[in-house]
Amino acid sequence: MTYKETTDFLFTRLAAFHRIGQAAYKPGLETTRTLSRAFGDPHRGLRCIHIGGTNGKGSTAHTVAAVVRAAGYNVGLYTSPHLLDFNERIRVNGRPIPHEAVIDFVERFRAMSLDCDPSFFELATVMAFEWFARNKVDYAVIEVGLGGRLDSTNIIDPVVTAVTNVSLDHTAILGNTKGAIAAEKAGIFKAGVPAIVGERDPETAPVFRRIAESVGAPLTFADERPGIAATEFFADHNCYTLAGTGMRFNGELSGALQERNANTALAILRALEPEAHIPQDALAQGFEYVTELTGLMGRWMTVDSAPLTVCDTGHNPGAWQYLGPRLQQLADRICGAGEGNARLHIVLGFVSDKDVSASMAFMPRNAVYHFVQPSTLRAARAADIAAKGAEHGLHGTVHDTVAEGYAAAIRACEAESVASSAIFVGGSTFVVADLLSLLNY
Repeated sequence: MTYKETTDFLFTRLAAFHRIGQAAYKPGLETTRTLSRAFGDPHRGLRCIHIGGTNGKGSTAHTVAAVVRAAGYNVGLYTSPHLLDFNERIRVNGRPIPHEAVIDFVERFRAMSLDCDPSFFELATVMAFEWFARNKVDYAVIEVGLGGRLDSTNIIDPVVTAVTNVSLDHTAILGNTKGAIAAEKAGIFKAGVPAIVGERDPETAPVFRRIAESVGAPLTFADERPGIAATEFFADHNCYTLAGTGMRFNGELSGALQERNANTALAILRALEPEAHIPQDALAQGFEYVTELTGLMGRWMTVDSAPLTVCDTGHNPGAWQYLGPRLQQLADRICGAGEGNARLHIVLGFVSDKDVSASMAFMPRNAVYHFVQPSTLRAARAADIAAKGAEHGLHGTVHDTVAEGYAAAIRACEAESVASSAIFVGGSTFVVADLLSLLNY
């Protein structure tokens, strides 16, 4: 098989949530366990850091992996979804799993006669565990795919577990209250294993406490003992002051949500301290060079400077409550500069199973919108997104593709003839993926 044939098999022959959504979700761990046994249970012996949550789990996982790698450890990182290539999901010390290794794993799977029908994510999860075992990683940072209790990754025996936060997302699968969703996410807690919750909430805190107590997991709320004493926010980074020592260091990932993720990451690293030595210079290096150390893309990522063009994969109300105010500040700054007709242009698209209206409530009204349809079967129609936008006072043009919408935004900036115009591209991981593909990342 070629690599393309292999990924075509993964994406089209096996149910893939990122392509078709809820229909691909297969709750339960038995299929994953059966598949894992066929490959020798490669997760046995891995020292795993298990991270779930509605928003911020990817950024937190990458930050933890970057710091642990900077401390000199051999680190595996399993995240989802990917942006450009399947192999981004499985990395060792920042390097994606080679195409040849993906081909080899799938060919071995196809040669087996297993009494199970694994999903895309179940196969990818066991592939990651095997790759980490083969590379003898010291630590494997594992991001939960969906929920926690019944997620394929939950066959591991971790050394630390964490839930970044809880908001209403995937309600058709996980429950329609934050308490119900918290119960699913707390399903990764294990007996005797430190459990970190990034953000305490009156509705979810009792659930986390109840489940942690029932399984015997020592529980810490990161915001009750913040590792960050102070944060200065800049356009392209955060500057943190470490609680206790007063040490200052830069965080490459910027914005208010990343301050919360930083506190969660520090709580995870504190829980790891009895067995892993994390010097302060490694802490600073990991935070400042997280994208270089892990390959992370799509978090308030600047892809051009003329005009300023930023993309972000935030795709639900929990993310937009932070993205929206940040974009509002940018839009106000551009409009208030008094330079001709400068505006913030937002290239915006969603998938069909998201609460678009709730996200739009946070978006700036004084921006120009270019509504687009990303290249996925789950995409919401651009015209439908535009109609919902109009209900929230968001107005602009409709385009069939991300490429067309981005080109329209570029033309508009050129027509305004001012250097202060800017473009934001987002609303969905798939919108950002289409943009990065267009720009040959």
